[in-house]
Amino acid sequence: MAAAPLPQEAVRVRLDRPRADDLTDLVFLANNKTVAANLATMPYPFTVQDGRALITKAGVPRPNFALFAIRMKSTGRLIGIARYANVEPGGPVHVGYWLGEPFWGQGLATEAVHSLVDHAFTYNDIQELQGSCRVTNPASRRVLIKSGFQYRDQGMIRSVGAGGSVPIERYTLERAVWKSLKGWGQGR
Repeated sequence: MAAAPLPQEAVRVRLDRPRADDLTDLVFLANNKTVAANLATMPYPFTVQDGRALITKAGVPRPNFALFAIRMKSTGRLIGIARYANVEPGGPVHVGYWLGEPFWGQGLATEAVHSLVDHAFTYNDIQELQGSCRVTNPASRRVLIKSGFQYRDQGMIRSVGAGGSVPIERYTLERAVWKSLKGWGQGR
């Protein structure tokens, strides 16, 4: 399976493959209990071994899967991770993302998720993406909504970083809606 072209560009961020030289920044940013508690599978503490495993996983091609470093375009510095993947074989494709805490509140996650969604729909035959956020994470909710996702329902997930089950809101984005959103303003 050939890898889709990279990098995926936005205004201030770029998505590309995490590299071995990202390890120090990756571990520094990911080893944050607040970040881990908002995600399903990120461990806390996040170790060098966890970072190496994540970098290795990014290089393994699979259908409907991509794992990206989120970088500042101006510096090339890793500021977070974004991915899409089937959680279970044949199941829905989920988006996931996180930014290191120093980069919160600047609209960078929204740019990254827009690029992630564009990549997923452009280079895969995916008809729908799903995303979720903890009910206590209004910033992530705003990122999903600004990226075209629509509220579906609430549920519970097990969060490794939170140490147990947590309530979440689930969102979906259909390919047809994405196409409509991409077309807005292009006739002007």
